[in-house]
Amino acid sequence: MTVQWFPGHMARARRMVSENVKLVDAVCEVVDARVPRSSRNPEVEELTAGKPRLIILNRVDQADPAMTKRWSRAFRESGAEVLETDCRSGKGVGAFSGAIRKLLQEKLAANAARGQAGKPLRVMVLGIPNVGKSSFINRVAGRRAAEASDRPGVTRGKQWISAGGGVELLDTPGLLWPRFEDKSVGENLAFTGAVRDEILDAETLGARLCERLRDLYPQALTGRYGIEVTPDRPGFELLEQCARRRGFLVSGGEPDLERMAKVMLDELRGGKLGRVTLDGAPEV
Repeated sequence: MTVQWFPGHMARARRMVSENVKLVDAVCEVVDARVPRSSRNPEVEELTAGKPRLIILNRVDQADPAMTKRWSRAFRESGAEVLETDCRSGKGVGAFSGAIRKLLQEKLAANAARGQAGKPLRVMVLGIPNVGKSSFINRVAGRRAAEASDRPGVTRGKQWISAGGGVELLDTPGLLWPRFEDKSVGENLAFTGAVRDEILDAETLGARLCERLRDLYPQALTGRYGIEVTPDRPGFELLEQCARRRGFLVSGGEPDLERMAKVMLDELRGGKLGRVTLDGAPEV
């Protein structure tokens, strides 16, 4: 399954980031803690011209805690600051200002030496669609400053937002890249809703999710759907078994795989399958 999705507004978002990065002191990159590798745009490093980076590992409440620790360590080893957050509850968001000041302590010292101690720090907030970027901004700002949605592609233009504490945020549209060379990256973004469901076959996606959970978190399938999971069982068989257990049948008693796939994807995205991380962390 090869995923290609690069509508016109993505190209405009790319240009906007490139044109405005010179206006900011640092870049805050929001990623999904369930798919920390897949939800990072590989073009960001080039687009942001080596600006100091704060990585927001969002949705840690839905991710595997042990894997979140490994990913945080890996990102710090790469030279970035890391903040673990859950924007639904607000957990971790209060540490944002301190994390930015730590990241930009040399900039703050230089401003003070020039008599500009009160000069605001300007931070560009980046992220692919549906990683919780707008929800994070709203939490930091303490108000509904950015439009938030569980649908990709909602934020379309840039806007400056005061985050308090002498920090100003530049919100940007969700930014995907033209082609996912690694099949697992495209699948992970489809599982978590970063690309629109309509561009992929639901049954195939549901079967692939069954296989990933079979290999990584078999208890998610056994606990939620009460099915038997064995290492060699194909994804479509697992999906069919789940559909039968849920009573999702069509005429003739055949399992409704499309309905089951859509329900499973919704339950993954809603955290009902437990805390899962679909990207393996690098060894550091």
